[in-house]
Amino acid sequence: MLVTSRSFAEYEAFFALTPADLSGRVLDCSAGASGFAAVANARGGRVTAVDPAYAAGVAGVLMESAPATARGAAVVRDHEDRFVWHWYGSRERREELRRDARAAFERDLRAHPGRYLAGALPRLPLADGSADLALCSHLLFTWSDVFDEAWHEAALTELLRVARQVRVFPLVVQATGDAVGFLPQLLDRLQARGHRVDVVPVPYEFQRGADHMLAVTRG
Repeated sequence: MLVTSRSFAEYEAFFALTPADLSGRVLDCSAGASGFAAVANARGGRVTAVDPAYAAGVAGVLMESAPATARGAAVVRDHEDRFVWHWYGSRERREELRRDARAAFERDLRAHPGRYLAGALPRLPLADGSADLALCSHLLFTWSDVFDEAWHEAALTELLRVARQVRVFPLVVQATGDAVGFLPQLLDRLQARGHRVDVVPVPYEFQRGADHMLAVTRG
């Protein structure tokens, strides 16, 4: 998986976040080198970031994030027709957001390492109900060509163990933007267990058609 550096502004748009959403305990999983926790906590939030890359320490994470940025740029270049630029405005603005996010992440990880926990889905090093909201950016469904339906179901079940509500963005396959074939039946099973399932439009689109998030509220 790519250890990317997405920004607070991108997270706000991915997940249609409001001040009320950010007033509770928030989990970012898997966070990579995102600047979300750094900025949110600097504004008085209570965000914990989890990612397997954190086991490697600051130097290891930053070493992984540099080639990941290059790989991400290559994906966009190789699938140019699958992406739109209206949210960012320009390539330069997207690159600026990522640079600033990576710098904020590095500063915060060095200053507050306890906010960044090494861990990976589908088993997290967190207690039941330890978050109000869990955010999962560009892992679930994005990598459905790598992780199968059973893994996704286990990952969502684990996130619902930890958090009252889980939000996932995007709901398409990385690079191609293809639909995830098993998504409808997986959502049906979550509803059958009593969870509330909503597919919600968000004010962000980069991959064509990737402009909705999944919100699952624990039943």
